[in-house]
Amino acid sequence: MSNESGKVAIVTGGASGIGYAIVQRLLKADVKVAVADLNLDKLKDMEEKHKGNLIGCVTNVTKEADIQNLVQKTVETFGGLDYAFNVAGASKSGAIVDQSEEDWDFTVDLCLKGVFLSVKHEAKYMKEHGGGAIVNVASLNAHVPMFYGAAYSSAKAGVEMLTKNAALELSQHNIRVNAILPGLVSTPLTSGLTQVEAINDAYMERIPMRRAGDPDEMAGPAMFLVSDDATYVNGASLVVDGAWAVTGYPDLSKFM
Repeated sequence: MSNESGKVAIVTGGASGIGYAIVQRLLKADVKVAVADLNLDKLKDMEEKHKGNLIGCVTNVTKEADIQNLVQKTVETFGGLDYAFNVAGASKSGAIVDQSEEDWDFTVDLCLKGVFLSVKHEAKYMKEHGGGAIVNVASLNAHVPMFYGAAYSSAKAGVEMLTKNAALELSQHNIRVNAILPGLVSTPLTSGLTQVEAINDAYMERIPMRRAGDPDEMAGPAMFLVSDDATYVNGASLVVDGAWAVTGYPDLSKFM
C-alpha cells in the first residue's frame, strides 16, 4: 500500500482468520484500526499489544445498534473512517430438507445482514466526509454451491450482489465497494474439514495449486482493493482461490 499512513479502518471479524491477517497488514501500513469481534479476550490482547493504534469493540454485526456504536467509537477515537473490511461470518450447515429455520437464520443474518448493516453505517459516515473504500468478504461459494451449505452459499451470493449494488449507489459519493471471494483458507472455521484426511484430499483434488490459502494471502488482495492502485476498481469481485473456480466443488456428500 502507498500513502496510507494516518488512515483509519474498521475490520469486522478481526480477531481471527482473514480478519486478523487484514488487521496486521493495516498496522504495518501505519493505519489506525478498530477491530470488531465477539472475542473479548482476544480484543483486549490486541489492544494491549497495539496501544494507541488499535481499539477493540465487542460487536454483534447482526445488531444495528452495535454497528452504529462501532462506527461512532472509531470516529471518536481516531478522528475519521477511511476504509472498512467486512469479514465477520460463520455457518451452520445442513441439508435443505433437514436444516432448521434457526440455523438458516443464524447463517444468513451473520453473513449477509451483518454485511448490509456494516456497509450501511460505514458508508453513511464516509458519504458525509469525503468518501472511502469498503471491502466485503464473500466466498467462492457465491459462485459454486456446496453440499449442506445452501444457507452459506446463498448468503455469500447475496454479499456479492450487495457489494455491486453498493458500488452503484455510492460511487457518486466517492465510495468504492468491492468484494474478495476466498476459496479454501486455513482458518479455525475450516479446520474441522481440513483436519479430516479424506475430506482434505477431496479439496486438494479440486484445487490446482494443491493447498489451502493462507489468511495473509487473502489480506493482500483486500488491501489492494482499498489502495491507491485500485482507484478505478469498483463493484468488482476478486476470486482468490488457487484456481479452484476453474474446476468445481468437491462432492462432500459421501463424508456426511
